[in-house]
Amino acid sequence: MPSVGRKLKQKKYLKTWLMEPLAIAQLASLTPSHVDVEFFDDRLELIDYENNDADLIAINIETYTARRAYEIARKFKEKGKKIIMGGFHATLNHEEVLEHVDSVLIGEAENIWKDIIKDFEDGNLKKIYKAEQRPKLDGLSPDRSIYKGKEYLKLGLIEAGRGCYFSCNFCSVTNFYKHSYTARPVEDIIKEVKELNYRYYFFVNDNICADFDYAKKLFKALIPLKIKWISQASINISKDKELLRLMKESGCIGVLIGFESLSKSSLEDMGKPAINKISTYEKAIDDIYEYGIGIYATFVFGYTEKDEYYFEKTYEFARRNKFLLVAFNHLVPFPGTPLYKKLEKEGRLLYKKWWLEPHFRFGDVAFRPQHMSPEKLSFLCHVYRKKFYSFSSFWYRFFNFKTSFRSLGSMYVFFLVNIISKMDVRKRKGLPLGKK
Repeated sequence: MPSVGRKLKQKKYLKTWLMEPLAIAQLASLTPSHVDVEFFDDRLELIDYENNDADLIAINIETYTARRAYEIARKFKEKGKKIIMGGFHATLNHEEVLEHVDSVLIGEAENIWKDIIKDFEDGNLKKIYKAEQRPKLDGLSPDRSIYKGKEYLKLGLIEAGRGCYFSCNFCSVTNFYKHSYTARPVEDIIKEVKELNYRYYFFVNDNICADFDYAKKLFKALIPLKIKWISQASINISKDKELLRLMKESGCIGVLIGFESLSKSSLEDMGKPAINKISTYEKAIDDIYEYGIGIYATFVFGYTEKDEYYFEKTYEFARRNKFLLVAFNHLVPFPGTPLYKKLEKEGRLLYKKWWLEPHFRFGDVAFRPQHMSPEKLSFLCHVYRKKFYSFSSFWYRFFNFKTSFRSLGSMYVFFLVNIISKMDVRKRKGLPLGKK
């Protein structure tokens, strides 16, 4: 599991990024029992290149971790190891990845991982393996024994489904899953929750309520377990009172919702005007708050904003609505997305491959916005993150009697996540990609 990178004097990795890497545990569970598995997490420990006797090295690669993943691959290749990479970046940019490895897995692994292992054992490892069909998720059972001895956040990660039906032009998820959604059997999820026995859970779905009927069935089954959970959802959950009630009764304490923008033209540019109606935002927030569910709101800047006006407007909107957390993000052109192709066609990319640029840092802008400089866009995002997590904003938002002030547990969660997020604003800024 490669890290994004670290600042020179940074001893500990970002706490919010230290969650269990669920995809690797799922891959371990698919591996035939006669194969020995050893797992290294580059975020937590040094990789032992010298004494590692593995025959095949599997690396899950995302765009932000690509540079570091290639560095790790190069060191293992020097030791004569075979390397295979999979994940979002490998699927959406496989030709680049093939320059650094022996084999690439395109798409989801469930239907083809055992074939890959057999081909390797037979000395017939192919350059490209492509999942032609989406797998059924019945019987999914991540092998979490690989986490032994590693200190992750005390948060149980569970995958209830994969994919998203929406078509936001900046999103890698819709391209990876081809605008489709697959859900796991509810009984499998309940079994996994009982086995893990955590207090707090994060359902890692890109949209836990992509299918309202399925979501209601899941939430009803979760109620007797008396857990607390968070996930991601779209703003249209506010239209279904039964859904919100079941979310609350099943233990939902908060959801991440992509409001994306307070600019109609920006929403149109990103392909999200059908579901995100600015005129209904306040009503939707009130409806969700009525059930005591906190909101982690995300916003994206870099489309049609001409000056600081929309940053200030968004900050005031976020503060007034007392969101639990907020992300002021600038656009990131991930390879393989419609956004990347559009910016490339318009000649607005600053780098062909920003993720491999030696001087690129986390928080830098990789394209030319229409109405401001890349540096100003990056600066304003950082400034308003700091402003939202300032002490004055913190205390104003804390007194939300519908959510964070509802119980001692809610108060504890509010304090914890806001303190961590405040520290992360500083630690993330300027984080290098690649070699530490």
